Amino acid sequence: MVRLGGILASLAVIASGVVAYAAPNHPPRLNPRSTHLYPRDENCTAPPNPSVAAPKPNPWKPLSNTEIIDLLAWLHAPAQGLNLTAYEGATTWDNWVGVTELLAPNKTDALAYLDGSGPAPKRYARVVISYGATEKPYLQEYMVGPIPVVQNVTKIEPLNYLYNKGEGKTPNYGADSGTQKVWLGLIAQNMSDITLDLLGTDHKNSSLWGIDPLWEENGRIISWTQYWSYPTSNYDSSTLLPQGLYLKIDITGRDWQGWRLLNILYDNKLYGSIDEFRAAWRSPGFRKLAKQVDGEWTGTSQAGTAPLLDMRPPPIQIQPDGQRFAVDKDAKYVEWMDFAFYIGFRRDTGVNLYDIKYKGKRIIYELGLQEAIAHYAGNDPTQSGTAYLDSYYGFGPYVFELVPGYDCPAYATFLDTAVHEVGTTTTNKNSICLFEHDAGYPLRRHTSPSYVSVTRNTIFTLRFISTIGNYDYDLSYNFYLDGSIEIKVRASGYIQSAFYAHNEDYGYQIHDATSGSMHDHVLNFKADLDILGTKNTFEKVSIVPKTTDYVWSTSPRNTMRLERSSVQNEDEGKINWAANGAAMYAVVNKDQPNKFGSSPGYRIMPGAGTPIHLTVQNSSNLQKAAEFSTHHLYVTKQKDTEQHSAAAANSMNPKDPLINFGKFFDGESLLQEDMTLVSSSVVWFNLGMHHVPHTGDLPNTVFTTAQSSVFLSPHNYLLGDPSRATSQQAEIRFDSKTGEVTAVNMFGSTLPSCTRPDLTALYPDLRSYKGPQYVRKFPHDENPGQ
Repeated sequence: MVRLGGILASLAVIASGVVAYAAPNHPPRLNPRSTHLYPRDENCTAPPNPSVAAPKPNPWKPLSNTEIIDLLAWLHAPAQGLNLTAYEGATTWDNWVGVTELLAPNKTDALAYLDGSGPAPKRYARVVISYGATEKPYLQEYMVGPIPVVQNVTKIEPLNYLYNKGEGKTPNYGADSGTQKVWLGLIAQNMSDITLDLLGTDHKNSSLWGIDPLWEENGRIISWTQYWSYPTSNYDSSTLLPQGLYLKIDITGRDWQGWRLLNILYDNKLYGSIDEFRAAWRSPGFRKLAKQVDGEWTGTSQAGTAPLLDMRPPPIQIQPDGQRFAVDKDAKYVEWMDFAFYIGFRRDTGVNLYDIKYKGKRIIYELGLQEAIAHYAGNDPTQSGTAYLDSYYGFGPYVFELVPGYDCPAYATFLDTAVHEVGTTTTNKNSICLFEHDAGYPLRRHTSPSYVSVTRNTIFTLRFISTIGNYDYDLSYNFYLDGSIEIKVRASGYIQSAFYAHNEDYGYQIHDATSGSMHDHVLNFKADLDILGTKNTFEKVSIVPKTTDYVWSTSPRNTMRLERSSVQNEDEGKINWAANGAAMYAVVNKDQPNKFGSSPGYRIMPGAGTPIHLTVQNSSNLQKAAEFSTHHLYVTKQKDTEQHSAAAANSMNPKDPLINFGKFFDGESLLQEDMTLVSSSVVWFNLGMHHVPHTGDLPNTVFTTAQSSVFLSPHNYLLGDPSRATSQQAEIRFDSKTGEVTAVNMFGSTLPSCTRPDLTALYPDLRSYKGPQYVRKFPHDENPGQ
């Protein structure tokens, strides 16, 4: 029987900071409060940070500035016949270079190199060119290489093999957006007398935003445009200030004289022209809706009375003896405890992780974001017509500098990122952070009548934050000592709100003229797992209720049992999380069973929040552009021609997108005995949240509830808990009768060598923060240090 009094007494001793006896073979521990234990030398310094060199050059390392400069000069040379104009001097009727970045090597080539049997993959660039010198402007993707450019060796060809549309070409309906803005301004000017009365604003101090993606109706390109008030403060609050006036326009073709204003919508009534709307406005009984008014409610500065003692500095974590991980910053290679991986970076999706190894063995070839949807719903055409595919805008350009001490601990290691687009390199300093931190709860523990055993839960995190328009996405990859990896997404920033009128079925009214418009966030990720090799199987273990007869029972018993199955082929590869969480999913290697006959693998399971899929079925907006959003997760056979679940240009032509993820599911076998050498199981999973904004979302959504995560965790992969290897644990033995501590074992862990933290480092001068840094690369801008 456990004697609670003895345990409580021992815990009281522990809390006092006094250790009564030492464990065998370990020196006595002094009182932690003793001045002899903590040196007071003002000049003491922590040990230097560990260093590491990547085992091989990073095959996913982004193109360098020199490579970009040479590539752009080569592309613009007359010999290539592309008829290009430098972006800074281009008009809407010119051809110009958009994205220039590394084209990730095929897995087939990369594995041969990484595992020692093949040469380094040749480097190729992905180049996107906007062709405006035509009546039907379009975007075309190319592959250019090898890189670095060598005359008469480097070639350019259409980048088609990655896109199951059959080509890397898509219409560019945004080519004339500047002209559309001017044309809309003329329409707004013609009805400024109405808008001054109804909205309290005219065309000079309002903005007009169109839906995304555009609609196609009977072969015509249609947009709905809404009035929005300009913020009157210095805050980026425009998405909180919708007005209840909408314009339906036909913008088919490139000649603005053929564009038409089709309808005006106000107070849920449709008008066929400005004249018709003006006549109604002047008529008796015309209802005028509330005006949208900016104010202090949209600002994010401190407001209200601070809680008692809030002005005191809150608790913070420190890194007392320097970092316990190593980074090769040039190669973008990281090692922490038993994990190692490379970092890649794309304009469309930001950070990707490659060649993730655990205990020296690859477990994941590629892990990273593929696409992010924000699909809205509402009574008005703007909310109903909006379904952002954020890779079109790109995560990479908006991975801004992180704020030390807030976004990440001040002691974190920071890396820069760069995007090469429209002839310019945009560098965001300190935009990726790497750090260890305590989880705030133990990794494991147990209390018995005679001892307490507990292990610190130290997590290693890679984090970046991308601010796309109004939303700030915090993406974190968390590595745990038990071999688990958590992929976590949080959302903050300003909501895109709706005008309050007639929106009751789609959201709460959260301010005088503002509704919190409901929407789904769905972020799709790729996890290409290699468990003890590339031949794997996706296994499902269901937990099911059963009524069973046993030889020892006189009657059937109601119980539960396991039912094991494998996903046989891709047609079975669309999966939703089981009701009641009553199923386990894992990528396993059946060819290498452990000593007990179980197949080792990695399990995939929901973490924080509730990972979702898209609520809207057969979306009128997305059509075939987001087939990855209909289920929680998917499993497909790895192919070099199916590297991504989406393409940035899908937003331009959702009816016939460059990548239709639904085409991936063509009945191919997923059983490892049928797989070729490099045909591992690729898992595609969705994170996100159903967001119905409430008053607490003003002015910004908080990360607390707007979060979602998935865990990849060892499953029969090792023969025990690997976290037992850490020395960061304690075992406290005590007399079960008296409760007195008899021994404390700290397993060789040491106290900090310098325990006086450098407060300057923990509270950095935030005035050193830098925004994006732009450097022109074509024509080359000679800028030292860039």
